Amino acid sequence: MKLTVKDIKGKNQGELEVKFQVIENGRGTQAVHDTVVAYTAAQRMGTAHTKNAGEVTGTNKKPWKQKGTGRARAGSFQSPLWRGGGVVFGPRTRDYTKKISKSTKQLAMRKALTERIKAGDVLVVDDLKLTSAKTKDFVSVLAALELKGTALIVSHVADKNLTQASKNVSSVELAASDSVNTYQILRADKVVFTRGAYENLEQRLNKD
Repeated sequence: MKLTVKDIKGKNQGELEVKFQVIENGRGTQAVHDTVVAYTAAQRMGTAHTKNAGEVTGTNKKPWKQKGTGRARAGSFQSPLWRGGGVVFGPRTRDYTKKISKSTKQLAMRKALTERIKAGDVLVVDDLKLTSAKTKDFVSVLAALELKGTALIVSHVADKNLTQASKNVSSVELAASDSVNTYQILRADKVVFTRGAYENLEQRLNKD
């Protein structure tokens, strides 16, 4: 497979040979599913927490004596039966993260990138450095590259102008080649790599 390389004006600059291991014949589908589920689960905060009888503020003193008052027996101000007492079976702080092996993540990324390239949704830009941080300059680049809908732009080196110019464009997400993940690759309508970013990602995918 080959990728089309363009400049920021939309002119063709040749093609780039795909050098990572392409995933064929349906292999890797489960790896993609597991990786995406693990990523979305890790975004959950899990901060809902109710206090049980041992955590609410109170004293260990018995509310009243055991016998002789005519009232029901009571041993604690923190009882769940009382207002201000502990909560029974309420939500507790929870960690939703799921463990995914490195090899599974690699397989998932190869599979996702293979399918996006096959669909023609991946583009390589020779260089994506902007001379200014103006949003209109960035929007003109998107128009020249014929990017419609949502787009993921993966760069190799952080560019201040690119970061600033893209802030007000809600349909565009920026990512670094050393941290981009399978979920991001699949989420956007189009994926745009700078040449350096794509070569760096290929090095990641070719590591055992």
